[in-house]
Amino acid sequence: MDGIEEQRTYLKGLVHEIGCIDQEAMNRAKERQRRLAKVPGSLGRLEEISVRLAGMTGNVTGNDVSRQGIVVFCADNGVVEEGVASAPQSVTRSQMINFTRGVTGMSSMAKYFGIPVLTVDMGTKTPAPAGMYTAAMRVPGAEADPPKIVDRRIAPGTRNMARGRTMTEEQAVRGILTGFEAVNAMKAAGITLLGVGEMGIGNTTTASALLAAASEIPAEMLVGRGGGLSDAGMAKKVTVVQDAVDRCMKNRPAPADSSGCRRCCDEDDWDIVPVTADPDLALHLLSELGGFDLCAMTGAYLGAARQHMPVVIDGFISSAAACMAQLFCPMVTRYMFASHSSTESGTEVAMERLGLTPLLNLGMRLGEGSGCIPAFKIIESASAAMEGMVTLEEGSVDGKYLDELSEHNYD
Repeated sequence: MDGIEEQRTYLKGLVHEIGCIDQEAMNRAKERQRRLAKVPGSLGRLEEISVRLAGMTGNVTGNDVSRQGIVVFCADNGVVEEGVASAPQSVTRSQMINFTRGVTGMSSMAKYFGIPVLTVDMGTKTPAPAGMYTAAMRVPGAEADPPKIVDRRIAPGTRNMARGRTMTEEQAVRGILTGFEAVNAMKAAGITLLGVGEMGIGNTTTASALLAAASEIPAEMLVGRGGGLSDAGMAKKVTVVQDAVDRCMKNRPAPADSSGCRRCCDEDDWDIVPVTADPDLALHLLSELGGFDLCAMTGAYLGAARQHMPVVIDGFISSAAACMAQLFCPMVTRYMFASHSSTESGTEVAMERLGLTPLLNLGMRLGEGSGCIPAFKIIESASAAMEGMVTLEEGSVDGKYLDELSEHNYD
């Protein structure tokens, strides 16, 4: 596609194809949960998960979420020039290569469970050896030893947000569309439950800036230490983020007319969508403050919703990208599960904005998509219980005593 306007039109068309969840299927799932041979609510949040899955897929049972996959987007960030990262920029490239070897925190867990990892280079400062790349966006199978890195390099890292915008809008759209492409590849490979990860030294800074701009909350309340920043580095990081956000918001686009986005949801669901759709603002924020990895993650969340595919958010950086996807289409959050509560400062703000409650609290802050894998197993357990349990009638269980119990609330 030639030109930013053509690319934006194409992206707008993809986002417009995102449909609302199936409320009727959710109602049927709630009713089935009430009739299963157990005390209503006794499986806790597993029941809520199974109901949400029904809304995402339109199926009460038959939701096979055992075919799991992780896509990890890798990119470098120019803002590291400001001394806001504790690790050298070379770590991005090293870990990108290590993903293909199955020896990072995330990829070692994925390897153990037989979960394929799709590694995409969006723009590391220094590329991997040429022989490690492929142009094909294809999920690695058992025959790939080791898997290749998908080459979608936009530039050798973004520009420094402390000195101006990090990328052009054309580059941001290109990154977002790569996220859609990755989801399509996962769908073609039979993946039914997707996790989204990242690797990019300095990306807690870009994520903090995006969340600060979107939420209009001061940077000092959102910025964390990332990989272990010193006190001096932390103070510098807060200043860099706030200054960049202030510059960005001075030339923000006019607020969008949100009347058209009511098509994304039923009237009964409107009150649960706290964010107004504003694609122009989302694209502005990503091009002014974001990274190529965050752009691709934004596209992956949108692409998963378009495919009615359940998608799992990892930690803080992933949740910041999820907030960008939410700005494009608020109903996208109904296809998301939050895996864990990261120890990074802004996580709670992001979760409140997304309207999600993390499944786990493990004190994690690694990134990479690492939190998605334990969350996969919780979601899989919820689906298995909904699929395999008998109802009171099917199991010849006298459930009269259950009528006296309070009705469980799944909403």
